[in-house]
Amino acid sequence: MGTTADRYSALFQRESFGTFLVAGALQYAAPPAVLVVLLFRVALAYPAADRETFGALALSFLGLASTLPTLAAAFFAGSLVDRHDRGRLMRAANLVSLLATAWLAADLYFDPARHFPLPGPAGFYLPLWVVIAYPGWALMAASTTVFRPAYNTTVPRLVSKEELGRANGLLYSVAAAAVAASTVASGALLTFVSSTEAVAVPFLLFLTTQVLLLGFPLDLRPNRSPTAPSSLWSSVREGFAYLLGRRDLFEMTLAALVINFLVAVALVELALYVVSWLGLVSGIWYGAVVAAATAGAGVGLLGASHLPFEERAGRFILGFVFLDGLALLGLASTRSIWEALPLVFVYGVSTGMITTMFLSTVQATVPDRVMGRVFAADEVGSYALVPVGQWIGGLVTLAVGVRDTYLLTGAAIALFGLVMLIAFRSLRRFGYRPRAPEPGASGPAGS
Repeated sequence: MGTTADRYSALFQRESFGTFLVAGALQYAAPPAVLVVLLFRVALAYPAADRETFGALALSFLGLASTLPTLAAAFFAGSLVDRHDRGRLMRAANLVSLLATAWLAADLYFDPARHFPLPGPAGFYLPLWVVIAYPGWALMAASTTVFRPAYNTTVPRLVSKEELGRANGLLYSVAAAAVAASTVASGALLTFVSSTEAVAVPFLLFLTTQVLLLGFPLDLRPNRSPTAPSSLWSSVREGFAYLLGRRDLFEMTLAALVINFLVAVALVELALYVVSWLGLVSGIWYGAVVAAATAGAGVGLLGASHLPFEERAGRFILGFVFLDGLALLGLASTRSIWEALPLVFVYGVSTGMITTMFLSTVQATVPDRVMGRVFAADEVGSYALVPVGQWIGGLVTLAVGVRDTYLLTGAAIALFGLVMLIAFRSLRRFGYRPRAPEPGASGPAGS
């Protein structure tokens, strides 16, 4: 088997794996860095007395603004990935992200002072710069939604089936480390320089990604069947039909729909949690909390490949969902940053474990010809209610406060994890045998 170092070094002997790893890490690190700037600026856009009312609603609208663009992108992204060169799609998505970042930088630089009064609590308003930021963030969210399935379907082209767990863990743990570094950098820059200068960090990350992708040498055209649907809409229908025929994947999608909704209710208010509940108004503390979650995710992403999860992936996933809920409950129970940081880290670990297990199982068991659509359908299922959850998060926080928002969502996630363990029988059987061929699965790279 070789040492752990040998097993990972073997991945870099695969053609272009290193370039692919760095490009993905930088692409994934950039949007969270943008979000640190936007969330913190919005949280501080109102006087302290209005942050749990006006600020909470403004933060929730940030997520709601990206609802339709994200869903539209997710709905069609899979068919685009299964019909077109995946390298070109990744480059196009990255270019759109670059343009969106430039939009946001210009908005923050000019910082128009006008306010828009809106229905809601007495005196509620949105600063004009916040209104202008919403479509820029929506555009970035939509382009990222296209990039993810194109990236994930490329992994089986680079490594063998037996290496999927290690490859996904390494790819996404490095991405998590990059996210941690970018969010800390953005948070620190907010303390010392303007928000426009802080946005320069993600802009440079996106730009470097474009350069790396332009030099990517592999042919990433999909393996299309001669009987593949000719129209985009028929291709979309075929992808959803495949998902409905795989009960385990369908249950996983339903589970992700509910869990990500509940997580969004809490995490959209994370900046407010730091500023209001923990009482820390420096941007570096918010960046540290985000970085702790991301560092935990990196540990989970990498650590999953050291667990014998393949044949029992579904059961492992359900256990880590329960742990997610407990971590959020812990955040509701402390007002100390030194207790909140390890709790956020644990949340990140369990989330990272879930990601590696899910990606590897899909890549090992789904044919290449429909894999993009399966990942895109998961995007729809996973993220369809996230913007709604962010909006609900603002309303819940407005009604009960930050602490009770975390208390309610943590309890709901833990309870749902237990319900799934009992009721989702097909999801409990979700998994694969890494050394045995799966019927209908695409052949791995190098095999």
